Amino acid sequence: MKDDIVEKLKLLDDTGLVSVYGHWMNELKERGMIRTKNVIGELGEYFAIKYYIENPKFPKLQAAPTGTQNIDAISINGERYAIKSTTTKCTGVFYGLNEPNSDIFEIQKFEYVIIVQFNKDVSLNSIYQLSWENFLKHKRWHRRVRAWNLTLRKDLIDDCVKIF
Repeated sequence: MKDDIVEKLKLLDDTGLVSVYGHWMNELKERGMIRTKNVIGELGEYFAIKYYIENPKFPKLQAAPTGTQNIDAISINGERYAIKSTTTKCTGVFYGLNEPNSDIFEIQKFEYVIIVQFNKDVSLNSIYQLSWENFLKHKRWHRRVRAWNLTLRKDLIDDCVKIF
């Protein structure tokens, strides 16, 4: 099927090819897979929650209400999850945490981070779960945006639970 779609795309002229994007976005929204234009972030949330729901060894997750700070999902046990998606080795940033060398106690914002890694073609590569404690161990300061992120290196992956 994937090859058929690629072949059909090659038959389109430039205008037709560009218009596919709008139809694709509308279909993702109609299926409830995304709500905004943050496609990678929202697809990551969608697939993470779906994967947890469909696998009995993991807690059932539901999306956090729109606008909820610091978390993207909540388990039926009340555990809070931040979900970060990437097509590279670096996640998006985590806002609302203390800056480096702060003397202020870091208030726990979530119990787990779920990292959804996509391949360059946006096919699902892997899903990892990282505890709050291991998040604090591996977070890296992003000076330009003044927030923290994670880099998918071997030491971080070794501290994760591989979900997919």
